[in-house]
Amino acid sequence: MTNPKRQILIAILLAALAGFMGATAAQRWFAPGQSGGLHEFVHEQLDLTAAQDEQLDRLEERYDIENAQRELAVRRANAVLAAAMDSEHEYGPEVSAAIDQVHASMGELQKATVRHVFAMRSILDEDQQREFDRQVARSLTGSPPE
Repeated sequence: MTNPKRQILIAILLAALAGFMGATAAQRWFAPGQSGGLHEFVHEQLDLTAAQDEQLDRLEERYDIENAQRELAVRRANAVLAAAMDSEHEYGPEVSAAIDQVHASMGELQKATVRHVFAMRSILDEDQQREFDRQVARSLTGSPPE
């Protein structure tokens, strides 16, 4: 039988890894390349009107709240996974269900991020949208800036 302390350590490491993967996936949208991310790109690289700036600020405030809630759900799901792994000490039904919940929570976080990206895009004019679309594609594919 495996050492229980070792199993707990493995469970904690796996839960931390799952949380990191979820955070990294969401961050890719808003941190393309070495810059400050998509928000910075929109505010600094697109020639926004005062009205667009105001709309973006409101969108970002709402997104920050929703994003914090979604990230908390991912952390809670990771904690449930860690507890299930500690309880079962194998890939059993509790661990499987907990993994499904982690994936569901991460999926909801990504969906909220995609909705936010489209909400940002909707306030841009056609030229800005073209630049925005290129930047989003670069951030998702890891392509270097042009």
